[in-house]
Amino acid sequence: MGDRDEHVIISLQYTCHLADGPLRDATITAISVSELDGQKGTSLASLDIHHAIDGFAVGQLLEGIAFLVMRDKRPLGIAASGKMVFKFASGSLAALSGKAVNFTTKPAGFGRFEMEFSDWPEAAQPK
Repeated sequence: MGDRDEHVIISLQYTCHLADGPLRDATITAISVSELDGQKGTSLASLDIHHAIDGFAVGQLLEGIAFLVMRDKRPLGIAASGKMVFKFASGSLAALSGKAVNFTTKPAGFGRFEMEFSDWPEAAQPK
């Protein structure tokens, strides 16, 4: 940012495939923005597009924290956690509309991470 050492804004664009849970086999395309001050930070914004067989949903960040994960004094990636809400959902994902879920991410190698959603509303549980 230029205002002080170790103060940065990180913007990530990513696409991932979900392996489990109510969004199993869905694809997420997203953009996420975080502010880091040293190794601790805040998730500022995230907008996620979820596309599943016969379904579509749009998720938006409500709150989140982020941490720079280091290994051998080198940055490995970002770990994050927080809460998001599905602002829109239709088709096979319609039960998610207006529902909030928690998420966590952790680095899984260079340019890769694992994401997990939890606290799914009962209406969104797989049948």
